Amino acid sequence: MKPTQAEKSLLFSQLHRNCLLLPNAWNAGTAKLLAALGFKALGTTSAGLAFSLGRQDGCGALSRDETLENARSIVAASDLPVTGDLENGWSAHPDAMSSAIRGAAEVGLVGASIEDCTGHSASPIYELQLASDRIRAAAECVKSLDIPFTLTARADGLARGALCLKDTIVRLQAYQEAGADVLYAPGLSTKADIASVVASVDRPLNVVIGLGRLDASVEELAALGVSRISLGSTLARAALGAFIRDATEFRAGNTGFIAKAAPFAELMQRFEG
Repeated sequence: MKPTQAEKSLLFSQLHRNCLLLPNAWNAGTAKLLAALGFKALGTTSAGLAFSLGRQDGCGALSRDETLENARSIVAASDLPVTGDLENGWSAHPDAMSSAIRGAAEVGLVGASIEDCTGHSASPIYELQLASDRIRAAAECVKSLDIPFTLTARADGLARGALCLKDTIVRLQAYQEAGADVLYAPGLSTKADIASVVASVDRPLNVVIGLGRLDASVEELAALGVSRISLGSTLARAALGAFIRDATEFRAGNTGFIAKAAPFAELMQRFEG
């Protein structure tokens, strides 16, 4: 019997008691492959989706409908709990966060992240009070749902080069007080920085790997107290990197890359049913 959304929601919340490895799928096929490899939960990726549509990543690159329909297909592809990348919730206004969270729950997601980037290069990060109000509004909506939906608050200042570690910690603390269940700050680049964040908050911390200079193993991150390790766009970029390299080889008249391709029969078997 397939698990209900409520059952998957509870499981997803409980998985944060240890260090959860959370790979990010960008369509139903990659979700099926990741589920078959034994992962316990999945995330979506705005960048992976944007790249698959021939667009740049960033706030506003994807519409609400495109994001949620993509998430729906990923949810339907396996029995695993899935958390969604909602970027900035498609609006600057706190009142709009309720629509974003409800939309995420309606397509079967068991959690979602809301980030504090504006999508504008001149002022890339929302002012702290507005950013906190947005998370508070999302958290209030979560309380009204009939499932234990996991809200992740994402502070993008480090990744955007707009804020220092101290300011990022202040923001994560504010988002914690606003009701976030999980905290997330892309751009943490050292184990010392991660340790500082873990010591400064009392919510599970998500750390993304593959996007910057961070040199730490899964075991080291778990020992630091990290509750969730995600990959963001890394798997999508790895796949596209192989695509570009192999196509470039073919354009040059070489075919050695063919031996590295996943066997047709294996993929047919994995996508059966």
